[in-house]
Amino acid sequence: MVEFGGWMMPVFYSSILDEHQAVRTAAGLFDISHMGEFWAEGPEAAVWLDTLLTNEVSKLGIGEGQYTFLLNEQGGVIDDLIVYRVGAQNFLLIVNAGKIAEDRAWIEGRVPATGVEFRDESDLFGGLALQGPKAAEILPGALDLTVPLPARNRMVTVVWRGHLLGIARTGYTGEDGFEIFFPNAAADALWEMLLAAGKSAGLKPAGLGSRDTLRLEACYPLNGQDLSPERTPIEAGLGFFVSLTKGADFPGKAALAAQKEAGPAVRLVGLKPVEKSAPPRSHYPLLVDGRSVGEVTSGTLSPTLGHGIAMAYVETAFSKPGQRLDMEVRGRIVPVEVVLKPFYKKPSVSV
Repeated sequence: MVEFGGWMMPVFYSSILDEHQAVRTAAGLFDISHMGEFWAEGPEAAVWLDTLLTNEVSKLGIGEGQYTFLLNEQGGVIDDLIVYRVGAQNFLLIVNAGKIAEDRAWIEGRVPATGVEFRDESDLFGGLALQGPKAAEILPGALDLTVPLPARNRMVTVVWRGHLLGIARTGYTGEDGFEIFFPNAAADALWEMLLAAGKSAGLKPAGLGSRDTLRLEACYPLNGQDLSPERTPIEAGLGFFVSLTKGADFPGKAALAAQKEAGPAVRLVGLKPVEKSAPPRSHYPLLVDGRSVGEVTSGTLSPTLGHGIAMAYVETAFSKPGQRLDMEVRGRIVPVEVVLKPFYKKPSVSV
């Protein structure tokens, strides 16, 4: 158990490798109750959220979700989050655990006098993530669902044992799966029910360790490492989630427009060692001819691929796939190569 975002969280239950392989081949169940839940409601909620977030919230239909960012005026990332439109005037924002207080203060300072009600209900809700190729097989029977499973990036609401659950087809592993949000009172029973229902299919509880190796194989960024107030979504290769053409202005929009026109000075790339070596780690310097051109942000040994993988910000001139770089590891030089992201990609599903 370790401290994470103000919570005590399990690094693993059995082992990181065991849980990683369970998610890739069957299913894993993660406790994500540390994530924050904000509500924005009212006739002006959609218009208002478009002035806060980079994506175009007003385009969402009921039950749809989208990945988006809170930015500072320089275009740096305060937080990355998912927003769901759960009703015509009702929006649920799922934010990172370590950013709840900062996000809340940032948003509350921008709530209009009328037309919008904003609430932080993070302390009232829990969350579980059921991830893996067998997740869609396990979930309906476990919860006796009478509604179809949601499509990717969509949410349905159901009543289970008197509790209202929000079931979204989203995740942080690169596999098919679901994130389920519910009142705290449902947490224990829901956890036990899902584990019991999925045991015969190979479902295992999974902790932070495998969550990190899985997300890095899929090249999903981690706030505080791959994303920060000093880095923009364009530098991170996530410009797809920024709408510079929507009518609403949002913090950082002008800075991102200028950066897109000029081209970013650095880019977030994927790396792999050229030869067998210890796995890359955060903050390892990257060199070309002895000159620093970047730094590793996230690195690990990939259980699926069997070798080290990393993401790193490097100068744009050295960011093309096939580029060789020198990674400095405690005074030693380890050659690495820029590769296409992601390292692992699961085929899309239609269930």
